[in-house]
Amino acid sequence: MISYSSLSDEELMASLQDDAAAFNEIYERYWSVLYRSAFNVLKDEEGCMDVIQDVFIWFWESRSELKINSVKAYLLVAVKYKVANYIRNGKVRESFYDRIPKITGNAEFPDEVLEVKELREMIERFVVDLPDRCQEVFRLSRKEHLTNKEIAERLGITEKTVENQINKALKQLRKQLGRFSVYMFLY
Repeated sequence: MISYSSLSDEELMASLQDDAAAFNEIYERYWSVLYRSAFNVLKDEEGCMDVIQDVFIWFWESRSELKINSVKAYLLVAVKYKVANYIRNGKVRESFYDRIPKITGNAEFPDEVLEVKELREMIERFVVDLPDRCQEVFRLSRKEHLTNKEIAERLGITEKTVENQINKALKQLRKQLGRFSVYMFLY
């Protein structure tokens, strides 16, 4: 019987075509690293599990076409791409946008810290480009953590207008993040 834990990534990839046990070893070897990478950005356990599951399903289904030099690096890039898609497609809870400025660095993941910093800067540049009213509503919602009702009362507008302005800003932000995901994938 083969001891898969003693095999190199290259040997596992060679066995992957017709051996589910090789896939299981790759999964066991890298799922926690991939999860930490996704969690560093999303801070949402359920979302991270969805992303990791999608990556490994895709990995298994595409195994016959894969030409990989480094399994770990390849899977990490796939996770970054899936996380960006997850955010862009609006599957992330709105509280994610509240937490971005509060994320602190972690010496274990210097690349991810840099990406979070870039993401934070991109969101700030995005907010500056919003129309004045939309910018004001978005900042009150995300920076001061006011409810739609509190924002409406403060600005003398309806809650529906507040909701529309936030939705408009988030829709534009998702488009902007879509461009960022292409950058992350190519990086």
